Amino acid sequence: MKPIDLSNVQEAGNSTRLPAGGYVCKIISAEDVADRAYILVQYDIEEGDFAHYYEERFRANPTWGWGGKLYKSYKQTALPMFKRFCSCVTKSNPGYLFDGNTNADEKTLTGKLIGMVLGEEEYTGNDGTIRTRLYCVTEKSVEDIRAGKFKVPEKKTLATTSSGFTDLGGGNDSDLPFS
Repeated sequence: MKPIDLSNVQEAGNSTRLPAGGYVCKIISAEDVADRAYILVQYDIEEGDFAHYYEERFRANPTWGWGGKLYKSYKQTALPMFKRFCSCVTKSNPGYLFDGNTNADEKTLTGKLIGMVLGEEEYTGNDGTIRTRLYCVTEKSVEDIRAGKFKVPEKKTLATTSSGFTDLGGGNDSDLPFS
């Protein structure tokens, strides 16, 4: 290895991983991706032990990009979930209305609070290893999060075979009508 001068390099601290749970979050930015019919919402944890979690990670290593992202589709099939998002933002910010119709400027979401329940799921990384990431299970009002009125689901695991199909076990394929 060639010599490296580490005298001006700040040592990385022990990074604490954000656990699954309910969080009061602040919307950092919102961008309409009209050709794909979704709003990209970037958020950060606003309260508690993990306040400013994503900002701190971004400052430590900007090449990773911003971690707290939520994609809210407003395609016809996703409208019930989009309405839940709109309702939760409105309930969490007294005097503010975001209804996706008469009050639909996504830029006004910046700075607003919303409650989020984050869960864990496994995925296969580019190197083939199984990793874990957080995802937004559902949105809630900040009052529900503060009151503990939410449930964190069990971790989603990769319970499929390499073919991508779940092995239900114990079957005999010879009795299938199309074999």
